[in-house]
Amino acid sequence: MRVAMLGYQTWGHRTLQALLDSEHDVVLVVTHPKSEHAYEKIWSDSVADLAEEHGVPVLIRNRPDDDELFERLKDADPDIIVANNWRTWIPPRIFDLPRHGTLNVHDSLLPKYAGFSPLIWALINGEPEVGVTAHMMNDELDAGDIVRQEAVPVGPTDTATDLFHKTVDLIAPVTIGALDLIAAGQTEFTKQDRSQASFFHKRSTEDIRIDWTWPAADLERLVRAQSEPYPSAFTFHKGKRLEVLAAVVSQGRYGGTPGRIFYREGDGVVIVAGADARTGRNPGLAITRVRTEDGLEMPATEYFTSMGGYLTSRP
Repeated sequence: MRVAMLGYQTWGHRTLQALLDSEHDVVLVVTHPKSEHAYEKIWSDSVADLAEEHGVPVLIRNRPDDDELFERLKDADPDIIVANNWRTWIPPRIFDLPRHGTLNVHDSLLPKYAGFSPLIWALINGEPEVGVTAHMMNDELDAGDIVRQEAVPVGPTDTATDLFHKTVDLIAPVTIGALDLIAAGQTEFTKQDRSQASFFHKRSTEDIRIDWTWPAADLERLVRAQSEPYPSAFTFHKGKRLEVLAAVVSQGRYGGTPGRIFYREGDGVVIVAGADARTGRNPGLAITRVRTEDGLEMPATEYFTSMGGYLTSRP
């Protein structure tokens, strides 16, 4: 089939590479300009560079809603559009233009985790598996019929970076497998159960600020979800920002006020956590590695030279 692609960052790059390696013919690529947004500078393999290396025409757009783009797509005459990690609304006159419509590739197990940063949100929420879904695009966000979907398990120590590598490897088989079904004439696909749908926003600084009223298990997953190269989860100690690079749920139960720097346990320093910490029925978060405001990284047992005092959400 003749394929036009809309995509960005490494997700779009992997999708384009899969298309170039397939029997399908890539006739036009549309991608976003480079961004200085913290999350968009990560996994930033260039879709434009890959397309140009293979002689595929490229258009750079923030939004795909101008008349020139529409005419270029019409002239390219694609049988289908494939989109992956396109960051802005695609209007119906674009996604309905090809005779097979538009196939969107999304890194979650839809209908859950539609929207942005699905791997990070899924890890924070303790989901047992993550994956990639190829679905037909319609007027609703990530809501069209599912053509193909594959899952991978989330391990007990997996970080968001680990899950990125697990799921990015699914892009090629999911995308090409879905296109092969469409090319073979299949038109009936799996309807999404909209009662199970959830939608998530882009992550920002507020989303990585540690709230010590969260249970320790949730905080431990937040730390793993904000693994390098993502911005690290952070708190404040004596008015200065402190990044938490590694932590585990404590073995013991610790009671008191959330945020209290309480006790050395193994290789970590336990911080009291949980909205009901006063009951003493819950574990704390044992921080094992930190980074200071001036960029010095060290074991938590070296940073916390004495117990007592508090970690806080704000200076």
